Amino acid sequence: MESAEYHSALAALAWQIELGADECIADAPVNRYAVPASAPRAARPKTPDTPQAVAPATAMPAGPDPVAVARDAAAAAQDLDGLRAALAAFDHCELKRGARNLVFSDGQPGARVMIVGEAPGRDEDMQGKPFVGRAGQLLDKMLAAINLRRHDSVYITNVLPWRPPQNRDPKPEEVAMMQPFLNRHIELANPDVLVIAGNHSCQALLGKRGITRLRGDWTEAQGKPALPMFHPAYLLRNPAAKREAWADLLSLQARLRDG
Repeated sequence: MESAEYHSALAALAWQIELGADECIADAPVNRYAVPASAPRAARPKTPDTPQAVAPATAMPAGPDPVAVARDAAAAAQDLDGLRAALAAFDHCELKRGARNLVFSDGQPGARVMIVGEAPGRDEDMQGKPFVGRAGQLLDKMLAAINLRRHDSVYITNVLPWRPPQNRDPKPEEVAMMQPFLNRHIELANPDVLVIAGNHSCQALLGKRGITRLRGDWTEAQGKPALPMFHPAYLLRNPAAKREAWADLLSLQARLRDG
């Protein structure tokens, strides 16, 4: 057979298979009624009349709910040192495996002002303290402008205690997993007011996003008066927003002054 005829026949065969033909037949028709009943027929694989029972796949036992584990661990902490130890022992968050250090807190425990940021960055991950990079330096200047100091006037933490890879945004499931620790952190620190810095912090504590709309308006979070503000990192990228940030700082100063 010439090459062209061969490929033409092969294409025709492939087309018939595509149409559903799955059995070869003879060139001449066969009268099945004339075939003796005892004549053997082409052997086919024997199939059972009823389908074989398939053993159900064994379900893998479900692991513990990370949020429930976090809730129990946080509730068991009786003080800030105990809460830090509980966080260090918590192994259900994947962020922990890629981070250098646990970033728990900085500043003065028991201070009237507690600042809640979003997540550690590179500098925070290396030093194990929140707000120590460029954004942290700006935060210190902002606090100093209203006579507050990190070491004795404020207490600082983040929604997430471990750095997300490449400084990406926190995922909702990560925030939900760390939420019990954050709630207990605020309860144990017991500040007079909360400063909620950034969109992700607002989402965690207020259930809302849109910091440009939320900032400057006093609200309540975890039973405490709370002031949403721009994150210092946002101010580094958008210097024009420092005017609104200054107004928020003055509002915080007045709140502390008036009790």
